[in-house]
Amino acid sequence: MNVNDVTAIAEQAIFTIIKCGAPMLLVSLCVGLCVSIFQTVTSIQEQTLTFVPKILAIFLSLIVMGHWIMNNMVEFMTVLWTDFNRYLR
Repeated sequence: MNVNDVTAIAEQAIFTIIKCGAPMLLVSLCVGLCVSIFQTVTSIQEQTLTFVPKILAIFLSLIVMGHWIMNNMVEFMTVLWTDFNRYLR
């Protein structure tokens, strides 16, 4: 196993993490933006108002996207373990 193999594994792992985390981050961003606009329009200055909607939205996005995320993670681990003999050299 040389530096190129380690770099390739790290690159694939980081890409998989970004790809799997992006749906929840985007949902959290959109919900936070909507709540901020609502707070601005209604002049509500409560700092903790964004937490509950964000948590609920992330939970719902995990329910919807969980199967896809798990498939991506399993695919990455399958490729990693399938090429395990190559890394032992």
